[in-house]
Amino acid sequence: MRALLLAVSAALLLAAPAAAGGWATVGLGPPDGGIGAGDTWNAELTILQHGVTPLVGIAPVVKISKGGETHEFAVAPTGEPGVYLAKVEFPSEGSWTYQVDDGFSQTHSFAAVQIGAGGGDGGFAIPDWTWVLVAAAGGLLVLLLIARRFRPARAPVAQP
Repeated sequence: MRALLLAVSAALLLAAPAAAGGWATVGLGPPDGGIGAGDTWNAELTILQHGVTPLVGIAPVVKISKGGETHEFAVAPTGEPGVYLAKVEFPSEGSWTYQVDDGFSQTHSFAAVQIGAGGGDGGFAIPDWTWVLVAAAGGLLVLLLIARRFRPARAPVAQP
């Protein structure tokens, strides 16, 4: 009986360190505030085992969700140990949640982000300097209307 108790105690002692070793942290900031539907977010992840050692040789995945709609994006190593990059595209505007399956131990959830209308690829954007030209043309039109209103009256032409 004593041998059985000793064997069970030894098994429990050896199993505890093995069970405690498998967790990781994921560092990932939210997308820029100006990102819109169809725009690409270059999501750079830093994945560390036990929050310290860079994890290499894993295959993380970024997942975005809105309502019942979910999209997954592959993540590629950047060349720097523990740092990975995903090119994430939000297909529509609204409130999206995002998660990272670290490819090692768990899925990490992040706060929802608000995605605007955006321009997406192939959209038409008006340059900022165009508004200066529009304002100048509008000002010139106002000046012409004022000048026309206050010009001197013509003398009547005599009819023979």
